[in-house]
Amino acid sequence: MATQYHNLSDYDPTTIPDTSAMKVGIVVADWNYDITSKLMEGARSTLIKNGVSPDNILIRWVPGSFELVYGAKLLVQKSEVDAVIVLGCVIRGETPHFDYICDGITQGITTLNLQSKIPIIFGLLTNNTMQQSIDRAGGVLGNKGDEAAITAIKMIALNKNLSDK
Repeated sequence: MATQYHNLSDYDPTTIPDTSAMKVGIVVADWNYDITSKLMEGARSTLIKNGVSPDNILIRWVPGSFELVYGAKLLVQKSEVDAVIVLGCVIRGETPHFDYICDGITQGITTLNLQSKIPIIFGLLTNNTMQQSIDRAGGVLGNKGDEAAITAIKMIALNKNLSDK
């Protein structure tokens, strides 16, 4: 697994573009709240630490991870954000439900990225155990929310850079 060799919260702060005018939407799943709330706080604090105004961070909650796609679509359509981060956590159980949910979210976010003029950042944990999720939500492997925030910043900058040409 790649993350055991790379902490999700590690990044080079010198590579972060100017964020002063960036607006970021975050859609967070209520399901597995103990994990997703930590992902959200990681994303929010990383955005703020890197210069995004708290007033320019729009956070919306949806019931579960499957609803992240529709929540992201609504933010794209009804708000003026420069990127949307989706944060959720699906933990494998005894049925194929895990596979269907993960595949559906992955395909949905991919489709949104292809159709949208702004980036949709995939911050969904898809783990086999609760401990793996804890490790990736501020635990020993860092916080996937931090990683998603840095990805959003860099993708917004790329989008603006190419749009200015």
